[in-house]
Amino acid sequence: MANSFTYKQFLETYPDDDACLAHLFETRYGKEPVCPKCGGIDTFHKLSKLPAYTCNCGHHIHPMAGTPFERSRTSLRTWFYVMFLFCASRNGVSAKEIQRQTGVTYKTAWRIGQQIRVYMGWVDGDRKLGGRSGPIVEIDETFIGGRDPKPTPDDKKIVLGMIERGGEVLTRHVTSRRAEHVMPQIKRWVRPFSRVATDSDRAFADLTEADYFHETVDHSRKEWARGAVHTNTIEGFWGVLKRGINGTYVWVSRKHLQKYLWEFEYRHNLRREPWLMFQLLLAAFPRAYR
Repeated sequence: MANSFTYKQFLETYPDDDACLAHLFETRYGKEPVCPKCGGIDTFHKLSKLPAYTCNCGHHIHPMAGTPFERSRTSLRTWFYVMFLFCASRNGVSAKEIQRQTGVTYKTAWRIGQQIRVYMGWVDGDRKLGGRSGPIVEIDETFIGGRDPKPTPDDKKIVLGMIERGGEVLTRHVTSRRAEHVMPQIKRWVRPFSRVATDSDRAFADLTEADYFHETVDHSRKEWARGAVHTNTIEGFWGVLKRGINGTYVWVSRKHLQKYLWEFEYRHNLRREPWLMFQLLLAAFPRAYR
């Protein structure tokens, strides 16, 4: 199996809007869709002037309803192409780059990017980490953003990261580094009795009392690893995240930071199966009938 879905394959598979709409229709309604009005099977055909399908009985289905493309006037193929770019890039795709490559306005490009990030977070989902017999979970905090000319107490944005060794990462934008904001997130997403590795930050001091097997390394004393106890995995993820934000996006607002975190989570969690990144986005549109 190929290690990626190439641009050539994209052009061959989705040559125009009709091909994209047909894929969306089949994904959401099946290969032999049943008309909810008359009960007819495979009786739909595409309308010539609308991005919709109609049954022989006259019932219409709009495949884009309930998806990120709903009410969008942008070409569906443009949406598919931008999703392809997000999956083909390691460091993200800026709104300016979307504008250059697709010809849409900057405002439209920015909106498309934000919608896709939210969708990536929805597709990836959140799963609890660790467990009594699970891998070690590394937990760490990092700062996003630089100092303004006039520093303020809330100048930097704080991100909490939890990652399984060899597994998935989960991030949350938190209000502060204090235990009162950090511990609830850890208790929610890391299973009790997990083996947890952190640095010596005071926010993590109560992990042992919270039913975790907790060990630390002291970075202030230049202790980076002690056997299996280290935070190198989450530090590696921080490196990728910051290169993407600082190099591609330059600056991310506090309001939208979590959306960018979802984007980088998605690519990290599928890093061993890069050919699935784009295919999974195209296969995960919510089914219309359950």
